[in-house]
Amino acid sequence: MRRKIIAIVGDAKIDPNGEKFKAAFEAGKALVDNGFRVQNGGLYGVMEAAFKGAHSSENYKEGDTVAIIPGFNAEMANPYADISIPTGLDIFRNVIVANASAVVAVGGGGGTLSEIANAWAMKKLIIAFKNVDGWSSKLADTRLDERIRYENIPDDRIYGVETAEEMIEIIKEKLPLYNASHAGIPTKD
Repeated sequence: MRRKIIAIVGDAKIDPNGEKFKAAFEAGKALVDNGFRVQNGGLYGVMEAAFKGAHSSENYKEGDTVAIIPGFNAEMANPYADISIPTGLDIFRNVIVANASAVVAVGGGGGTLSEIANAWAMKKLIIAFKNVDGWSSKLADTRLDERIRYENIPDDRIYGVETAEEMIEIIKEKLPLYNASHAGIPTKD
C-alpha cells in the first residue's frame, strides 16, 4: 500500500531554539513514526525542522522527505531533503506542496497562507498549530469560507492543535474522510 504524504508548511526563517522549530521537528518525527512521508517546499525554517524531525524517527527510511523546490536547482534543498524536485515555478509551486494527503501549518506568512488556501480549495485535511504566531494560529479552528466541502464532515474546518500527538490523532481520525480530489473549478451550466 502506498504511504500517504503529509505536507508541513510554515515560516522560512525561524529561531532554531524556538517554538516553531520544536513544533515542526516533533510533527515531522511523529508523521514518520506513524508511517507517513513528509513533504514541503524543501528550504529552511519550518521546512528544514520538519525534515530533521522526520530523519530522527526510528522508522525513518530514505525517501521519507520530499522537497518541492521553487527554483531549477535541486541542490538548493535543505540537507534533510531525501528527494528534491526542482520545479522552476517559484511561489506557484505552493499548489503542488498543498496537494499532499493533508497539510499541517506551523506559523507562516503569505506563502503559508497560499498553501492553506490551495489545500482548502483542493478539499484537503488541514491542521494548524495554534500555539505559535503566524497564519496557523490565526486560522486554527476556523473555516476559510462557507462552502460545503464534504457533506459527511459537519465539523469540517482547519483543525487547531498544540502538539504533534494531537496532530496524529486528527490525521488518524479524519484523513480517511478527506478522500475527494479537486475536480476543477465548477462552471455555470
